[in-house]
Amino acid sequence: MAYEPNLKTRYKSEIVPALMKEFGYKTVMQVPRLEKIIINQGVGQAVADKKMVDIAQEELALIAGQKAIQTMSKKDISNFKLRRKMPIGVKVTLRKDKMYEFLERLICIALPRIRDFKGVNNKLDGRGNYTLGVSEQIIFSEIDIDKINKIIGMEITFVTTANTDEEGFALLREFGLPFKNIKRN
Repeated sequence: MAYEPNLKTRYKSEIVPALMKEFGYKTVMQVPRLEKIIINQGVGQAVADKKMVDIAQEELALIAGQKAIQTMSKKDISNFKLRRKMPIGVKVTLRKDKMYEFLERLICIALPRIRDFKGVNNKLDGRGNYTLGVSEQIIFSEIDIDKINKIIGMEITFVTTANTDEEGFALLREFGLPFKNIKRN
């Protein structure tokens, strides 16, 4: 039998039937699913120190389990001493099994390690996608704290096939993302 991540198995067996019941979908194909997870780190200090991008790239590859690519600046900005096509960040896009493995590590290991953690905001983008800002990369167990030069934050974007925020929120809630309990008026 081929390996399948726990969250993928749970999605098929528990989350799909729960969402079909909640929203009254007629077919399994209507149920929203997680398409990809994009992890993005902006490295502003890279303008002064070129090695910062390489270090961030190595750390992001450790966290994601997949090689990260450098993002380049699109235009010159003299106030920031920025030139066109200078490396200013790193990103990685996770799909399929690696996406589910990363999501499980994020929910079960990384988020509980945040000090005074009360849950993540429940603000989606209007199309059922969600972006989570993480202020420190050291919450991931793959990063060795003793070898850190600089603490860099990151954005983790969950891209879903949901049509509305309500469907996207329900999908991510069922996966176990710890949203804050904010009452709506």
